[in-house]
Amino acid sequence: MREITAETMIHNRDSHLAVRMVVAFGLLYVIWGSTYFAIRVALSSIPPATLAAMRFALAGLLMLSVMRLSGQRLVAPRREIASLGVVGCLLLVCGNGLVVWSEQYVASGVAALIVATVPLWISILGAILPRGERLAPTGWTGVALGLIGLGVLFWPKLVTGSRSDLRGEGALVLAALCWACGSLYSKRVTWTVSPLVATGWEMLFAGIILSLIAAGAGDFSHSAPNGAAWLALAYLVVCGSCLAFSAYIWLLQHVAAAKVTTYAYVNPVIAVALGWMFLDEPFTLSMALGTPIIVVAVALVITAQIHSTDRAVASEPPVRPARSAA
Repeated sequence: MREITAETMIHNRDSHLAVRMVVAFGLLYVIWGSTYFAIRVALSSIPPATLAAMRFALAGLLMLSVMRLSGQRLVAPRREIASLGVVGCLLLVCGNGLVVWSEQYVASGVAALIVATVPLWISILGAILPRGERLAPTGWTGVALGLIGLGVLFWPKLVTGSRSDLRGEGALVLAALCWACGSLYSKRVTWTVSPLVATGWEMLFAGIILSLIAAGAGDFSHSAPNGAAWLALAYLVVCGSCLAFSAYIWLLQHVAAAKVTTYAYVNPVIAVALGWMFLDEPFTLSMALGTPIIVVAVALVITAQIHSTDRAVASEPPVRPARSAA
């Protein structure tokens, strides 16, 4: 009877874990895929620097407040403060800030497609940098295919001589590179605070820096949010930053990191669909051709990373269980 009860408990625990994983992946796919739509809506009456500053300042304060109420330690050692600032600057100020700025000039679906190439840049930089991870031939095929996909997206403006109109696309490529650099840097830093606390500080630091940028650009004086913009901002703060990031951190603790990054080839599909259905964004021939190319390219790179991770885990010697102190 005890064995049956124990098996039942294990089965129930595994079932609950599986359900939580499905919910977490769903949140990651849908919410992060819809943030491009929300950014475009908020930009209708909020300048880009102000929007990014308000989003991350509020999200950082909310995240840290929740962590404090849950009993988490918020104070990080001095040596980690600078690292938290660097990660926040690369990921959120340069990465997400440029995404917000670019959506003044490009469709939200196009923005999501270009940002989806982050795994490609991570693979390229990871293979170049010291102590980086080698990329399998399948991964390099994905990288080459992804660059072709970007060329397809840029092609209409290149052939018409409208290269000056590529500022939005150029900013998005730079944003993807900054996000890749921030991701690689954060992997080499060890935090003594919890991942969610670290994320809260990164958001708050980013909010402060973006506020200074907005003040310098005079964006605050031109901000007059309407009702739709306030709703979009609230969605970005609560769902896009706090809820989705929490799901992301939780998944990293239960699933291989390469598998978590599968959101990269789901988000652009959702973003393109939302932009086409609700923002009347054109679904051009270049998007029709570029979308599947980039999605397949990212899938190839992530699949190569997953196989590389699985081989590394399989080659490690089995870990003997630690003895109890009792």
